Amino acid sequence: MTTPYLTPLQTSSKDAANGLQIGGDWTLAHYARLEPQVLALRERLQGEEPVDLSTLAALDTAGAALLVELFGSARLRQLTERSALNSQRCALLLAVADAMADSRQAQTPGEPSVLREVLGHIGEVVEGMWHQGRALLGFMGLTLSGMLAILIRPRRWRLTSLAAHLEQCGLNAVPIVALLTFLVGAVVAFLGATILADFGASIYTVNLVAFSFLREFGVLLTAILMAGRTASAFTAQIGSMKANEEIDAIRTLGLSPVELLVLPRVFAMLIALPILTFIAMLSGMLGGALVCAVALDIPSAMYLSILQDSDLLRHFLVGLLKAPIFAFLIALIGCLEGFKVSGSAQSVGEHTTSAVVQSIFVVILLDALAALFLMEMGW
Repeated sequence: MTTPYLTPLQTSSKDAANGLQIGGDWTLAHYARLEPQVLALRERLQGEEPVDLSTLAALDTAGAALLVELFGSARLRQLTERSALNSQRCALLLAVADAMADSRQAQTPGEPSVLREVLGHIGEVVEGMWHQGRALLGFMGLTLSGMLAILIRPRRWRLTSLAAHLEQCGLNAVPIVALLTFLVGAVVAFLGATILADFGASIYTVNLVAFSFLREFGVLLTAILMAGRTASAFTAQIGSMKANEEIDAIRTLGLSPVELLVLPRVFAMLIALPILTFIAMLSGMLGGALVCAVALDIPSAMYLSILQDSDLLRHFLVGLLKAPIFAFLIALIGCLEGFKVSGSAQSVGEHTTSAVVQSIFVVILLDALAALFLMEMGW
């Protein structure tokens, strides 16, 4: 083993050192000794000094990397072409020089571009929505196949779990749904009466409240409440089970997590949301009746008489038929986000928030599309 060295070349002129002579073993065993010398000398090199590599004995990738640090990739390539080194060492030096040049080029940050950042973020969001839509469609198919499988086998119905979820997402939600829709009905009646009074048509406030709650507000407000209240609960429950590896235990026992966890929640929502929608419609019209009685001097008998003279059945059916669709999607999104939990408390919180946002977005989007379609159809 030859000790590596890095010494200046001497010339006949009075200027002492105007080049370098590199020799010995430039290997990993001498890396710690050579690195300080290379770093110290690199600052003083001007890039035109002659270099003698003829006395270089052994060389490995560690030594080649030090030479690249000393001279740079381009300069070392020139030295290799003019040196008397054998082909193997030249190939090693060139390979290390190219690799380090590519690495530095990849690490060099490009010029910041606001447009590139904005377009990149938009692309990430669109890609995420695409993957989320595919996952939701796949989970929907899995749930529908599970529903069909147990509908023909009554022994597999989990009535106890269904009753528990009905109480949680249906019965316990009645007070908040009734109170909220009552107050919104009162506000809609008050605003409608204020505007219609300018045209002498205050009596049509009754029709405004009835149509709005039977067709849109009743089902929409109920679905938004259930998205924030029940979808988040479904995600948190299933997500906690996923974090505690209880779902893996269910699969180990030979049971289906979809049949055990998802279907009772979906059936409970399909039953509870139409009932809550009906309660919301009644509460909203009751709030409107209170405002009409207090502010417009429209007694309850006249209020009911106006309702009877109106064609309310069609609007009632339109609003009520949207409830099962919203219920199915809210339950699906809540359960799907629960299965996506990775195992930490932070993941549970993130997917719970995602379930609420996605459920509300889907409900409002479908309601808007349904309103446009029904308007074009004249229904």
